[in-house]
Amino acid sequence: MTFAITTASESNGNGGELSQDEIFEVLSNRRRRFVIHALKRREDPIEVSNLSTHVTAWELDVDPEEVEYEDRRNVYSTLQRTHLPKLEEKDIVDLNEEENVVEPTPALEDLDIYVEALGSKEIPWSLYYVGLAGVAASLLLAVATGAAGFAAFEPLDVGVFTATAFGVSSVVHHVVGRRARLGNTEKPPELRKIE
Repeated sequence: MTFAITTASESNGNGGELSQDEIFEVLSNRRRRFVIHALKRREDPIEVSNLSTHVTAWELDVDPEEVEYEDRRNVYSTLQRTHLPKLEEKDIVDLNEEENVVEPTPALEDLDIYVEALGSKEIPWSLYYVGLAGVAASLLLAVATGAAGFAAFEPLDVGVFTATAFGVSSVVHHVVGRRARLGNTEKPPELRKIE
């Protein structure tokens, strides 16, 4: 799984901006990613018990109504003791312990996180673009040297092919990327079925 992060102005608990290392530290834990996903989908505070039910359901790949008490209790406990305090320390969430609710801060709302979940047969977009550039360079070299089968083509033909291939690829990448952002879909992107 790969994370690509685009951010606006985030701040940490000290009033400064979150560093990339701090963001990766927060995202290094799957449970915290699930919390961020759930909070980005809400406009109002959520009770920690409700949040723990959703996180448990995602972890077990079941509907929230099917979550067993013991499973939810374990998640609830680690959210309370570890994950929510860490997110609050980084000024990503506000935790109201008296009411037992959590809500996103403006820093979380400004944090745009793209999760690239790859199956065993998929390649990352970055590698795809390197390969596409290699194909374009090879075609241009074949046309420039007059290699057999490529003599009829002009460098302009390779340029049109290259621009079209990169243009179509970037549109597809954009569409796929919108579905891979935390908070944009019902389930976290890393839970999508990879075939």
